[in-house]
Amino acid sequence: MLYYQHLTSFWIDLIVFVVGLCIGSFLNVVIVRLPNRESIVFPASKCPNCGYKLRWWENIPLISFILLRGKCSKCSAPISIRYPIVELLTAILSVCLWFRYHFNIYMFLGYLYFISALIAIFFIDLEHHIIPDVISLPGILIGILMFSIVQGLSPKDSLIGALVGAGLFELIRLGYFFITKREGMGFGDVKLMGMIGAFLGWLYIPIVIFFSALIGTCYALLLMFLNRAKRDTRIPYGPFLAIAALIALFFGPQILAFYRDLMVGKFF
Repeated sequence: MLYYQHLTSFWIDLIVFVVGLCIGSFLNVVIVRLPNRESIVFPASKCPNCGYKLRWWENIPLISFILLRGKCSKCSAPISIRYPIVELLTAILSVCLWFRYHFNIYMFLGYLYFISALIAIFFIDLEHHIIPDVISLPGILIGILMFSIVQGLSPKDSLIGALVGAGLFELIRLGYFFITKREGMGFGDVKLMGMIGAFLGWLYIPIVIFFSALIGTCYALLLMFLNRAKRDTRIPYGPFLAIAALIALFFGPQILAFYRDLMVGKFF
């Protein structure tokens, strides 16, 4: 019986992994087409260099990239390494999410949207310095529904999380503009923080702010050390928020418990 349970678990995990690969393949379409305001449904996938329409076997997530050796079968132009990275990353995070929320399929699906949105935003903002409203704004509503319907909790925590997250970043954005007279953070970051707060609740907002600032600072210092950026170089902040949100999603309870134990040991 135990062997059967392990075997069943393996096949379920494999199915989740494959589904994650397929979602990652779709996210690649979103990442490429959404910033250009193109349809994410039609036309079929094609080579961005020669326009060759891919056949079905050339569009299998991860496998096609390996079989084609990272090149277009028509013009031999290199295929961006981003494609397999997005597919594999989505698949791995999907399995991790399944391990954590397999007891509630609706929570799994809700947070699967969340991580998918974060992955798309990460790569879109990294390349185009924009965070599409069509991803972040529906995410706020879905996050609130996750709290009130799926988890059976009051939507108040989700609403407060969205308001606090977006409100804090709007104050930071306005404060920076007031002091420097130039934009330091886009309004897309504010709406993204609203989505993150809606999904995670207000309690995890400090974790997201701390880790996004830490990762962003380390990245900026690294670019300056490599002479690839100056003090006034604009760096998109959305990717750091996305990474920090994933940290809070998967490790938030442990981080809060560590902080609580630290404070208890310090003052009592």
